[in-house]
Amino acid sequence: MKPDEVLPHRPPFLFVDEIVEVVPGVSARGRWRLTGDEAFFAGHFPGRPTLPGVLMVEAIAQLGAVAVLADQRYASKLPLFGGIDSARFRRQVVPGDTLDLEVEMTRLAARAGKGRGTASVGGTTACEVELLFVIADR
Repeated sequence: MKPDEVLPHRPPFLFVDEIVEVVPGVSARGRWRLTGDEAFFAGHFPGRPTLPGVLMVEAIAQLGAVAVLADQRYASKLPLFGGIDSARFRRQVVPGDTLDLEVEMTRLAARAGKGRGTASVGGTTACEVELLFVIADR
């Protein structure tokens, strides 16, 4: 399964390049390969390009949406941010890095849910976050 087959996101706001594994409604693993050509690197920061932490959180959330939307109960829905808790940024992510993403749904109901996710590079955690989301009609 390709990210654009499941997610409504499109470039330049699609931050999952590859879906490695999905357990519908439960968990997902994926990747985002950063080439350095992404527009945000030019301004964040000139001379020392660094992936903005908020985009790591968004990448984890997009992968969480893959896990939710892969579940047939939610296939026609749209998961939207409801909140971000306990976000921690542990290392910088720079052009050329591959961000390994993992997310697990900790609660999933008809209208909302919670998930926990991480982004790492080479086995070292770059970001960990707990996400709250609402499930809307498209």
